Parts: sequence; structure tokens; C-alpha cells
Amino acid sequence: MTTLPTYTTDVRRLEEFSAVDLYAMLKMRVDVFVVEQECAYPELDGNDPDCLHLRLFEGKDLLACARVWRPSPDVLPRIGRVAVSPNHRGKRLGDALMREAIIECEKIYPGEAIEISAQTHLQKFYGSFGFERTSEEYVEDGIPHVNMVRQPTPA
Repeated sequence: MTTLPTYTTDVRRLEEFSAVDLYAMLKMRVDVFVVEQECAYPELDGNDPDCLHLRLFEGKDLLACARVWRPSPDVLPRIGRVAVSPNHRGKRLGDALMREAIIECEKIYPGEAIEISAQTHLQKFYGSFGFERTSEEYVEDGIPHVNMVRQPTPA
């Protein structure tokens, strides 16, 4: 049985990061999405200043991160850039991270559905949080994806 690490959650806007903390988060994202997945794409996509950034820590060790935002008023709120440190895989941190991200999204955008662009092979994982596939498969940055939406939790 895998023991979950005791983690703390940090939620903040980009301008609230120290240079060192920002570097650590962006390095993790590049290590996962660019290096590990062998995908050359613009990881720094210009959206981070508009996002709320969620991070999980064990002590000072960054375990995982994600971002929450609404790209424009006419689209659904989104959770994206969901990443778990390669050094901390197998601890169910992805589950913890998604639970925390959904909670934050529901606080900021109460009563609204949440959208994600999911790598196709992760549909079952996101489905376990109530996300349902809403698109045909498409290729984004060389990786198959599908759009998924989680309907709001009834009050």
C-alpha cells in the first residue's frame, strides 16, 4: 500500500512568486511536458500571468503543480498544466492535485462547469473526478488529446 506524503497546498498568482519558487515550478513543468514527453512546444504560453497557480509541497520539496483560469469570459474555467514531479510519482499526488484544483476552481467560479484538455491516455484518470469527454481526439503539440468537462456540483 502506498503511503501518501503529508503535503501542504500553496495557491497564488504569478506575481506573488519569488524568483526561486517560479523557477522551480517552471522547471518541473518543462521537465515533465517538454523533456520527459519529448515534446518541443511553447511551455511558456503567455497564460501564466492570468492564472491561479496551485502547488503541493512536502516541506520545501515541490511535489506537483497545476493552474486554474478562465481564458476569456465566453469560455469555461479551466484546469491545466497538471504535473507531478518525476521524483514523486506513484504516491497518488495526481489525485490530491486534481482534488485541490477542483476545489479552487469551484471557489473562484461557483456553479460553473470546468474544462480540461486531457492527453487521451489520461481520460480514465480525469473521468474519476467527474470529467466527461466532449470532443473527438485531436493532436496538440504532437500528443493526442480530448476535451473533457466536469459539470458543477449540485448545491
